[in-house]
Amino acid sequence: MRILLADDHGMVRDTISAYLETEGRAVVVAVENFHEAMKALNNKGPFDLVLLDFSMPGMNGLDGLSDAIKAHPDQPFAMLSGTAPNRIAQEAVERGAIGYLPKSMTAKSLVNAVRFMIAGETFVPASVLADSGETQETEFSKQLSLRERQVLTGLCHGRSNKEIARDLDLQEVTIKLHVRTLCKKLNAKNRTQAALIAKDAGFE
Repeated sequence: MRILLADDHGMVRDTISAYLETEGRAVVVAVENFHEAMKALNNKGPFDLVLLDFSMPGMNGLDGLSDAIKAHPDQPFAMLSGTAPNRIAQEAVERGAIGYLPKSMTAKSLVNAVRFMIAGETFVPASVLADSGETQETEFSKQLSLRERQVLTGLCHGRSNKEIARDLDLQEVTIKLHVRTLCKKLNAKNRTQAALIAKDAGFE
């Protein structure tokens, strides 16, 4: 198996690469952002599978997935995430991903999922599917744009504007504007209250 892994957290990259190399006997090319992933695809591709982190620099969430699929239509892609709401899994598959892997998966489960996808199947954990149905979270999310949902996810995880900007590859001033818009839409006095309102509505 030849796998391209793109994630901006060094420890995550090293851990997942080790899982795949030792348990799955895979050859892993690991990079730290979306632009490096596209470069690797052009220079070293194709791969049996490409794993893209949802929140790494340059990715812009699911927009990066769409761009990658458009540039490499015959290349299988899967999303990897430790923080994205579960509904992102369904959206990713709708956009053409062949799977969604939470970073909390065990080594054995991760390797099995990768093998499953390389065999041509679509993989989304049952626990994720169970949590991503039509719930209050979905109704709550309808009032927000994709970018606003991404910023709100960062707020819910206690991230600063600077950290959110880095994750989404945007300017910090842009994040400040989104936070201001979110507070207005959610009737919140500040970012903390916006996060609390979102969590009460089932958004994470």
